[in-house]
Amino acid sequence: MKDLDSKNTYLYSQEDVQQILQLAIARQADDNEKEFSYQQLVEIASELDICPESLQIAQKEWVFHQGEIQQRQAFDNYRISRFKKRLSKFAVINVMFLLVNILSVGTLSWSLYILLFWGTGMSLDTWNTFKTKDEDYEAAFQKWYRKHQIKSSFNNLVNKFLKATSV
Repeated sequence: MKDLDSKNTYLYSQEDVQQILQLAIARQADDNEKEFSYQQLVEIASELDICPESLQIAQKEWVFHQGEIQQRQAFDNYRISRFKKRLSKFAVINVMFLLVNILSVGTLSWSLYILLFWGTGMSLDTWNTFKTKDEDYEAAFQKWYRKHQIKSSFNNLVNKFLKATSV
């Protein structure tokens, strides 16, 4: 393999430059715990001839994107906890039906039909809960996000009202 040195002339696309710099920064950090200050970010950008306005816009976009990622993680956690509640309810009730069926008839008969039909519904619920790359997921997220925003706005309004009345 040929050694790369600064004397050779190579042309890189913007995407190649981003990937190379990302790898270099990752290798420079001894571990994932290393963090850079905003001042260091500004210095790196200035060394790369990135104007401060572009850096500021990119940083704002990054913050917005991180917020969206956190909201999606909260939504996923909400869906999983809701699914776990339904699954535990399914398990408890169906075990009860199975026991009643065995104790009353001495064999499994009618309770298997309940288990089968409800189990089919639970398998569809499982599919919908863990499928996160389609329009239904996006619609459910948007609905949850609006509901979450309304609840948050209402709580802020109530808190402001309580502060104003307590003064």
